[in-house]
Amino acid sequence: MSKKICWIIIFITIAINVVMVQWTVESYLGREYEKVIVFSAIGVVGAFIAFFAYLNWRKVEYTHSSKEE
Repeated sequence: MSKKICWIIIFITIAINVVMVQWTVESYLGREYEKVIVFSAIGVVGAFIAFFAYLNWRKVEYTHSSKEE
């Protein structure tokens, strides 16, 4: 996976997390508690995907930069 794809995945998952936080708060305040768990779970999964994309980006970045030196 290239560095550009890693950054695209990170930005998309962060954007999804922002929306999920907003929807979770709206659901909690609207007393729709069954939706709170669903939106929170989607946010957590998105956070894990962003974290693993970051780890992959870091591996690619430092593997290529150490070979160039």
